[in-house]
Amino acid sequence: MSTQTLLIELLTEELPPKALNNLGKHFAASVAEGLEKAQLTDGAAEFTAYASPRRLAVQVKNVKAVQADQKIVKKGPAVANAMKDGVPTKALEGFARGAGAKIEDLTIVHDGKQDVYAYEYVQTGKPLGELLEDIINQAVKKLPIPKVMRWGSSTFTFVRPVHGLIVLHGGDIVDVSVLGLQSGNQTLGHRFLSSGEITIENADSYAEQMRGQGKVVASFAERKAAIQTALNEQAGRLKATVAADEALLDEVTALVEYPVVLEAGFEEHFLAVPQECLILTMQQNQKYFPLLDQNGKLMNRFLLVSNLQTEDPTHIIQGNERVLRARLSDAEFFYKQDQKATLESRLPKLANVVYHNKIGSQAERIERLQSIAAHIAKALGANAAAAERAARLAKADLVTEMVGEFPELQGTMGKYYARLDGETEEIAEALEQHYQPRFAGDRLPENKIATTVALADKLETLVGIWGIGLIPTGDKDPYALRRAALGILRMLMHYGLDVNDLIQTTFDSFPKGLLNEKTPSETADFMQARLAVLLQNDYPQDIVAAVLAKQPRRLDDLTAKLQAVAAFKQLPEAAALAAANKRVQNLLKKADAALDEVDESLLQQDEEKALFAAAQGLQPKIAAAVAAGNFQAALSELASVKPQVDAFFDGVMVMAEDPAVKQNRLNLLNRLAEQMNAVADIAVLGE
Repeated sequence: MSTQTLLIELLTEELPPKALNNLGKHFAASVAEGLEKAQLTDGAAEFTAYASPRRLAVQVKNVKAVQADQKIVKKGPAVANAMKDGVPTKALEGFARGAGAKIEDLTIVHDGKQDVYAYEYVQTGKPLGELLEDIINQAVKKLPIPKVMRWGSSTFTFVRPVHGLIVLHGGDIVDVSVLGLQSGNQTLGHRFLSSGEITIENADSYAEQMRGQGKVVASFAERKAAIQTALNEQAGRLKATVAADEALLDEVTALVEYPVVLEAGFEEHFLAVPQECLILTMQQNQKYFPLLDQNGKLMNRFLLVSNLQTEDPTHIIQGNERVLRARLSDAEFFYKQDQKATLESRLPKLANVVYHNKIGSQAERIERLQSIAAHIAKALGANAAAAERAARLAKADLVTEMVGEFPELQGTMGKYYARLDGETEEIAEALEQHYQPRFAGDRLPENKIATTVALADKLETLVGIWGIGLIPTGDKDPYALRRAALGILRMLMHYGLDVNDLIQTTFDSFPKGLLNEKTPSETADFMQARLAVLLQNDYPQDIVAAVLAKQPRRLDDLTAKLQAVAAFKQLPEAAALAAANKRVQNLLKKADAALDEVDESLLQQDEEKALFAAAQGLQPKIAAAVAAGNFQAALSELASVKPQVDAFFDGVMVMAEDPAVKQNRLNLLNRLAEQMNAVADIAVLGE
């Protein structure tokens, strides 16, 4: 059966730029999926997505004009229940009637469990035109549109008004109606570089015609690559690098249909303002691409992406420079105004900044942060006074003009203003870095003072918000407690601090009775669960479970323990020792009295005497290895006692009739378990 390319285009008003790429991908994939399900393609559909500010389109290769005929098998009642004394039951008659068949037309097939009556027939394939309208409408309905709108007198809804519809199979228009529009083969090009309607001659010529006649690069990916290449070429010419992330590049790609990259500049005196402010202004407000010199310093040149191609772009460049000048003047003004007051003098204003109505103001929070940070600093061996000072100033920049305009700069501006106030560099850096890590993979604070404040900040948030009952549920975590917990855990994996001690210290910093009394234990359990999630990114689940079963209070040696358990698991004796450990733990649960020291006089059999001697010899070796942090050596020592463990379980009845002998054997197993589980609960391995 002959096939041709299918083209579908929705011509719209300007689509939301941050959603454009996603809309284009979803629309194309949904159409392709619909064609596959309708058996209008042979196997997986080969398609190309197009998305520009004013259009969503998809081009699908090798689409059939008519479905292939399909063999349909309708299954009915089981043979065992379909006939009674040679007469069809009502169930069988009803099935035949519903299938439009006679009893004698039915066949018997096996449905995987039993024989059933079935009606088999060939369904003639439907033409593309009969199926495509529903496929497109379903694709439109499935689009991830956060908010829809109506336009004119239409009752149809979409993310933006839709004004045109192309549906071409090869060179033929497929007659369908979508969103109140009848399909055709005409569209519009660039708003300013193209004039009049463009007639698409063939589904395969779409991209070429749009570029040539319409001055539109319809492919999002192609436009993005062209912009990236042009940015790199311009920056290379200036011996600079572009300061931009993927999100900005995607957004700019979604704003233009025929991109042209231009170079522009601003007055050098603006560089006296912290470069983070200038970069944020250029990226966030103007969608410009700042340039950094070879030392990472901001240059007074920048790149912009225009949607117009002209012989002389001077007016475009000057217009953009004029707009940016006004923005940078605002930033410069805010920066100068902020310097008229020190961070310390701003602290009283924090009393008017509500942190949470159940917990109090930022000023009250600062008092808690100081107390927690001082405690952590002492545990870390850091300067407690410096940590307390950094915590005191940590939130002062929230009431500055610059942070009021650009909330993203909190912490960053604190660093700059602290330097201007004469604070030490360590404290200034702590004001910026105490928000780190902000997200998965973000850098940790670089010095101990910054770490103390970062830990205090995240612990206070976690314990305080949890304590008033705002616990994360499902995908809802409005106060980012999961992120706070992961940040705390990542820092504690670098420092030997007691997790439970930090949680309790934080809890005690709140007024008595304000938080739920179960908060310390609940947050500790929550962090343990988050720790498991964090570690399972790099280690198998059973290895993580084995180490965390010991509920470690210090996390700085976790990596060494995980690596040691992973190495132990590869030993030939590991599986048997893990099984024996599990058996030991089950027996110990049956102890009638508290477990105590082993009484050698009650050891009766050679096997238990041998195991006692092995456990005695093992204890100092494992203790020394654990004390030295050589966990792999500690676990490797376990392999030496496997023969004695095997012999003990083969020849000794633990639950002896004599209560004293039974208790002594349980004491022996408890002694053994202490050695086997000194690093991790190896019974968990392999589960």
